[in-house]
Amino acid sequence: MEEENETLTTDFILSGLFPNMKYVSILVYIIILIYLAAVTGNFFLLLLIWMDLSLHTPMYFLLSQLSLIDLALISSTVPKMMVNFFSGRKDITRAACGTQVFFFFTLGGAECILLTLMAYDRYVAVCNPLRYAVIINHGVCLQMVVVSWTGGILASTAHTFYTMSLPICHSREIHHFFCEMPAIMKISCKDTSIYEVVVFVMGICFIIIPFGFIMASYMLIFHTVLHMKSPQGRSKTLAICFSHLTVVSFYLGPCIYMYMTPGSSHTPDQEQAVSVFCTVLTPMLNPFIYSLRNKDVLGAFQKVLRKHPVFKWTTYISRWKTVI
Repeated sequence: MEEENETLTTDFILSGLFPNMKYVSILVYIIILIYLAAVTGNFFLLLLIWMDLSLHTPMYFLLSQLSLIDLALISSTVPKMMVNFFSGRKDITRAACGTQVFFFFTLGGAECILLTLMAYDRYVAVCNPLRYAVIINHGVCLQMVVVSWTGGILASTAHTFYTMSLPICHSREIHHFFCEMPAIMKISCKDTSIYEVVVFVMGICFIIIPFGFIMASYMLIFHTVLHMKSPQGRSKTLAICFSHLTVVSFYLGPCIYMYMTPGSSHTPDQEQAVSVFCTVLTPMLNPFIYSLRNKDVLGAFQKVLRKHPVFKWTTYISRWKTVI
């Protein structure tokens, strides 16, 4: 009992990103570039939605929340990983570890709920366009955001409290590059089998049920799109839907693998690979997925370039280089 009480106040050690990998430094530099691209892309998308009035719609308001979540998600793990790598230190305080667990689950839960509500928004816009402005009004949009963040915070509070109260009786080394619940559970000397069932049930609530709602929404959307007479309307709707479904598959797919399958079936390297995909790669891809095939975002970007002198000067320089 004395040993357990002592370990509850002891700092943890993070093994780092793929500790057995030979050229891990190359991967770290790649992740730094991805982090910079993710911060730039999401911040620019947020700025564009704020500056252009044509993007002041429910869909882009929800998209701005997704960018905000992605910014916070990647910033909750990568900076600490970089500090540990370049300083050579592997320790993390218990408070910092708990903070990472809390933000990871808050942001992850909020994103699952938000992606579901974004699918509902598209369902109403496509299948019930005449009543869209009435059903998805400003108040409803705010309620969607509040529900997303509140759901994430409530689930995260429960997970964080339990995870950080687990006694660590032996090694304090977490085989991960940040504090994640499955990795902490593996070094605990307490039987966590009952809690794994709780995690599975929470996974059904936050992953499987939202995924089912999203798929049902898009089946109805595609059925409506097939009966559209306008080729332009059909292609625009399909482009937006394709972007959303891509983001959903990139995010929920790895989550199903991580939280809906037994933790004993995962190796530390597999868990790290999935975490890198979810917390690093996906936040970088999301703004590009939503903007590259989206004519509204590209049109807003061109308007901003024409309006603001700084962007005009950038455009002039790029054209001048092209001529040369």
